Amino acid sequence: MASTSGSQRNKDEEQAKPDDKRRMSRASRRMSRATNIANDETLDEYERIVRYASTYREPGKDDEEAEEGELRRLWYAPWKKRRVQKRQREGQQRFPDEWLLTDIKQGLSEQEVYNRRRRTGWNELTSEKENPIAKFLSYFQGPILYVMELAVLLSAGLEDWVDFGVIIGILLLNASVGWYQEKQAADIVASLKADIALKATVVREGREHDILARELVLGDVVVISEGSVVPADSKVICAYDDPHGFEEYKKMEEEGLFTDSDSEGNDDDNKGIEREEDKEKETQESDEDKDEEDKHGKKRGYPILACDHSTITGESLAVDRYMGEIIYYTTVCKRGKAYTVVQTPAKTSFVGRTASMVAGAKAAGHFEHVMNNIGTNLLVLVMAWILVTWIGGFYRHLPIASRSEKSLLHYTLALLIVGVPVGLPVVTTTTMAVGAAYLAKKRAIVQKLTAIESLAGVDILCSDKTGTLTANKLSIRNPYVAQGVDVNWLFTVAILASSHNVQSLDPIDKVILLSLRNYPKAREILRRGWKTERFIPFDPVSKRIVAVCTCGGVKYTCAKGAPKAILTLTKSAPKTTEAYKQKTQEFARRGFRSLGVAVQKEGEDWTLLGLLPMFDPPREDTAQTIAEAKELGISVKMLTGDAIAIAKETCKMLALGTKVYNSEKLVHGGLSGAMAHDLVENADGFAEVFPEHKYRVVEMLQQRGHLTAMTGDGVNDAPSLKKADCGIAVEGASEAARSAADIVFLAPGLSTIIDSIKVAREIFHRMKAYIQYRIALCLHLEIYLVTSSIILNEGIGTDLVVFLALFADLATVAVAYDNAAYETRPVEWQLPKIWFISIVLGILLALGTWVVRGSMFLPSGGIVQNFGSVQEVLFLEVALTENWLIFVTRGAETWPSIPLVGAITGVDILATIFSLFGWFSQEMKTDPSDHFSERPNGWTNIVTVVRIWAYSLGVTIVIALVYFILNKFQWLNNLGRATRSKGDIQIENLLSHLARITLEHEKEGEPKGRFYLLANKEDEEATE
Repeated sequence: MASTSGSQRNKDEEQAKPDDKRRMSRASRRMSRATNIANDETLDEYERIVRYASTYREPGKDDEEAEEGELRRLWYAPWKKRRVQKRQREGQQRFPDEWLLTDIKQGLSEQEVYNRRRRTGWNELTSEKENPIAKFLSYFQGPILYVMELAVLLSAGLEDWVDFGVIIGILLLNASVGWYQEKQAADIVASLKADIALKATVVREGREHDILARELVLGDVVVISEGSVVPADSKVICAYDDPHGFEEYKKMEEEGLFTDSDSEGNDDDNKGIEREEDKEKETQESDEDKDEEDKHGKKRGYPILACDHSTITGESLAVDRYMGEIIYYTTVCKRGKAYTVVQTPAKTSFVGRTASMVAGAKAAGHFEHVMNNIGTNLLVLVMAWILVTWIGGFYRHLPIASRSEKSLLHYTLALLIVGVPVGLPVVTTTTMAVGAAYLAKKRAIVQKLTAIESLAGVDILCSDKTGTLTANKLSIRNPYVAQGVDVNWLFTVAILASSHNVQSLDPIDKVILLSLRNYPKAREILRRGWKTERFIPFDPVSKRIVAVCTCGGVKYTCAKGAPKAILTLTKSAPKTTEAYKQKTQEFARRGFRSLGVAVQKEGEDWTLLGLLPMFDPPREDTAQTIAEAKELGISVKMLTGDAIAIAKETCKMLALGTKVYNSEKLVHGGLSGAMAHDLVENADGFAEVFPEHKYRVVEMLQQRGHLTAMTGDGVNDAPSLKKADCGIAVEGASEAARSAADIVFLAPGLSTIIDSIKVAREIFHRMKAYIQYRIALCLHLEIYLVTSSIILNEGIGTDLVVFLALFADLATVAVAYDNAAYETRPVEWQLPKIWFISIVLGILLALGTWVVRGSMFLPSGGIVQNFGSVQEVLFLEVALTENWLIFVTRGAETWPSIPLVGAITGVDILATIFSLFGWFSQEMKTDPSDHFSERPNGWTNIVTVVRIWAYSLGVTIVIALVYFILNKFQWLNNLGRATRSKGDIQIENLLSHLARITLEHEKEGEPKGRFYLLANKEDEEATE
């Protein structure tokens, strides 16, 4: 034993030696590279030290993990193991320090960009790429498809090679059609997405270029300006117009001023985010702390950029970015223009790592639940029919397996083929994919196919005003000028307090700047050498824009914003204040949005200058579109940030209703529980809305059972778009809003949304019609085959049954291209209604087939004239009635499309040829026997075929009449519809009261304290 263990130990040591040698050789090669650099005589002394320090790596824990890897078995030789190096996670990748700083004037060369991209990849957030082969194989997965694959094995076991080949053909046909159609739709949507891809301005080879943001690499010099979206986590180097900024940055870096406060590389993004949150807290600290912060700011110089970090920190105010600080991917620059250098690709940025956490969370959608429900029920039914068949077969002493068609396994094979609609998942998915491609042609990008189902069921649309209900074409009407103020000075101050970046102007600033055309004296004033010292963009808290400007050595502080916010700055005479307020109300009643303008000269008080009334006219088609939406059962609610008087006036113009409320009622209005839900449900709109109000509106409507669509375009709209059943990013939406939305519209206006809802309902109608049709087909043959096997000890040959399944799939591939009507109310699956109608249709089809078979027991042969085959006659009758059933379930509101008619006609002709020439015909002895004598070759004469066509047409007409009558019953139309506008008043009130609970606690020698679950308005004001 000792010798054995010793020999085993020697073997293990021998196997370990190559690994140790390999590890040692790698470590030695690394150290030798560092040594060679240190001995390079072409470098000066300090350059060699720097290079040596940056390339030397000591063999430690990281090296051991990277080089040891793990032992894995070889797939071609499972008895052997090989050490495989562990793949380093993207978030842990290390890049040379030299990559993180580039000369801002020269930038990177194209060759260097290529080399770096090979290592870092594309700068984009990509979902896991789907292998096309794996995607194709996925069309063979699922409960329904597993049953068909079981039928393949069963047919092979019975040596029924015709059935074996045809079933495989059916599976391949469905997979190929589904894969091709979905890929084609995805390509169309992808090409449309490319048109709105994020772009960036970079410096490469000494010139500025506009490129796609995905083409950026580490070290790229990116020019960030006001209004641009940050394309990657980047470090601020210097202001764009600072000629000595780059040298100053390098000097400060050498002094180590960026070491403690920056987030460098890939590991410090979280610290950067925490630093933003800390800054929010610092604003409430003592003056001493502020002084320290000022000192810190002086080390950094002045703020170069101001970025909107609301999507990361929740802070609504723009955050100043100093030299050496990080600006984050997808945030928006609000002020300034600067050179920045990319520090990490999108995938490893803070936003990218956050996105990767939820990328794998894939919950089954409502559509998948519906398909699984239908598939499971059909499987249960087919198993029940098989059980009945086996019981009847034992009664008739049928063998379990034999070469004869009359065996239990043959009957089982036939029921498995007809009992599960193999094309159901593919046709429904293909229908949605084709619909998504159609919507893409209408400039609507469907981000996920199941959004079509959600859009079709929407009954409340929460729409913003500007650009959707209105034309987003502002114009300034006659301004109100305070007494003793020159109108030219009013416009001069308004322009000074506007953004001057003409490449990305806010619509309000744009119309104010263009108003200079009408005021030549204002142009003369602006030419007097004004200089902007400081510009503070619009702040949603203070609701104003402030600019500090100088002219002739005199400082002026200019402000414009909400009338109330401007009025609070000034100390005007009561008469001026009263006139100002009256004009504000008058403008609001006329539907004008007003901007107050004020100025403060150095050493003087604020002066109120006047009001600029702006009008954004409703779109020409909006009123008609809203009326059309009401006819479709959709309630449109307007959510706007404008004052309540403006919102009401706009609603009057659009015939939208005047039940418009201030959004404060949602939070601090004193309403609770059911009352708050009733307010939201019955309101026509809300004014002075903030993003959190939008979220609250969606949440309360969903709690009442409504399917809600929400439109949005800003960064802060992302949460409400995600919360809504169907989030809609409107034209010009931000990157964050588009990524959160289910559907992105590239065309303006409400009409495009309503048109898309119609298209979604048409798509839903096609799917619903096909599902009813396919369930009825399954029940038809299941009922007939089982009853005929028990009553007559007869069925339809499995060869013909498998061709019936093939023809059904061939005929309905074109359903996705059929013309369809749309319902005038929000659609739902109504599965109880679908099953009820499908069962009735299936029974009628089975009765029609039994009438044909029963007539053959008559002495005259019944439907057969001269001669024919029982199997072929039944095959033709089943094929015709089943194919024509799709014309019944699709409805008579529209004519069927040419592709659908052509596909069904082709299949009908093929079935007729089968019957005429007796292909795959088999003679089955019945018990009791009939008096009908068949020809041995299975042929059927032409007169019999004509009779079958006429009879099948009559059966289809009867079924169509029954279907029409069933859909006239109101109780059946409402069967399975969910109750919308539902609410449990007691629960809603209970939750509201719980939210208002406060707890009092008492400690000896200390005043009472209070804990709040939710503070009321008075308490909040008391703490401010």
